[in-house]
This record gives sequence, C-alpha cells and structure tokens, in this order.
Amino acid sequence: MGILIHVVAAALYASAAWAYAPAARRHPAPPAPAAHWLVPTALGAHAAALVTTFVTAGGLDLSIQNAASLVAALCVAVLGASGFLRALPASGAVVLPVAAMCAILPTVVSNPHRFPYAEAPWAAAHIAVALLAYAFLLVAALTALLMTGLEKRLHRGLTVEAGSTPPLLTLERYLFRLIAIGFGLLTLTLASGALFSEEVFGKPFMMSHKSLFSILAWLTFGALLAGRWRFGWRGRRALTWILAGTACLVLAYLGSKFVVEVVLGR
Repeated sequence: MGILIHVVAAALYASAAWAYAPAARRHPAPPAPAAHWLVPTALGAHAAALVTTFVTAGGLDLSIQNAASLVAALCVAVLGASGFLRALPASGAVVLPVAAMCAILPTVVSNPHRFPYAEAPWAAAHIAVALLAYAFLLVAALTALLMTGLEKRLHRGLTVEAGSTPPLLTLERYLFRLIAIGFGLLTLTLASGALFSEEVFGKPFMMSHKSLFSILAWLTFGALLAGRWRFGWRGRRALTWILAGTACLVLAYLGSKFVVEVVLGR
C-alpha cells in the first residue's frame, strides 16, 4: 500500500504535467481543464505518501530522498497557492515532472536517516520553517528563469498570445513577494536553528558547511532585496543574485545531506 500511494502520486503529477504542457509551447494556450483538479489531487496523494515514509516508529526519517520528496511537494503547493501555476503555465510543465520523480524516489532509494532530536523543543518548527523557506526560494528561482526566457522572446520580437501571461511587471512584483516571504522564513530558520543548537548542544551556533551556506544564502537574498528597494534591481542583475542565493541553499541542505548520506554513508 505504501509503494502504491507513491506511484499514484507520481502518476497524477505526470498527468498534470501533460495537461500543462500545451500551455508551455511556443504559442501559449490555457492549460487543459483537468490540470486544475489534477494538481491538488496529486498533492493530496503525495502528502499521504510522505506520511508513510517521513513519519516512522523510530522518529522522523529525514533521509535525502524524503527531504527531496517533501521539498518538491512544498514547491508545487507554493506554485499553486501563489497563483504562478496559472499565471506561468510553463512552471507546471517544469516542476510537475520533477515532483513526479521525487514522489516515487523514496520507493527506489532506501537510506533511512532518523532525526535524533524530533522530540526536542523547536526541532519540528525549525525543520518546517526551513523546508518552507527552501520551497519559496526555489519557486522564486524557477519563476525568475521563466520570466527571463519570456523577456528574451519579447526582445527578439516573438509574439506572446494576448492574455496568456500577466504583464512582466506584475510577475516581477509577485516574484519579489515570494523572495521576501522566503527571506523572512530563512531568517526564522537561522534564528530557530540557533535556539535549537543552544538547547541541544549548549551553543547558540555550530559552524558547519550547512550553517555557512545558509548564512551566505541569507546574505545574498538580503542584499538582493536591499538592492531592489534602494536601486530598483531587476532583470539579469536580479536573476544573478537569485540564482546565487538558491545555489547556496541547495548546497546548504540537499548538498550537505548528499555528501553525508550518499558519499560518506553516515
């Protein structure tokens, strides 16, 4: 039953991606009507699948495959809740196939990694806020890339069907709202991490590769928001900062987990 629900979630994501695919082609069109109910149904199945692998009798299993699966589900949820999935259907054609692969990943890779402090105060809140921050900022990075592609098409004189996407300035405002929310959540992540470290290890800060890259990501997104507010940064300059911050985030969490669990086998 556990494997079946993962397969169902992956199949629903794949079906939704197929429904969004025509809207991501050269001449955009509204996504197929089925897309609007396939995505929430896929998310529901994915949530049920995550419960079977993430929550175990021995505590929370924070292995890299479960972390990737959970972040993928959160990215789909953020895309849907923010309205970007409707505004930029191409985002669905990109994210949903990745979510399908991540949904089935825990059934393919078995590498349990129990979180030993699941019962400690701040632990669950710290993990939840951190994963939400990653999801918001990953979606922002994807959106920035798609907007850059759309802007290049317009500069080359290629037409975009009227009404197929909102104006670029509108998308840009939504993009920076996503970044602001993600930055706020990342700030809470660092603060809750310090409290958690103080309670468990007796030190408010434990230097590690994860901590270093998380701080670098926080500084990068903070500088981006300051540059946007003070100098009106946008376009390629903003994209560079967004991708740099996102790269630091990936290295901080999934990158460090990959090295520890897969390369070092701990």
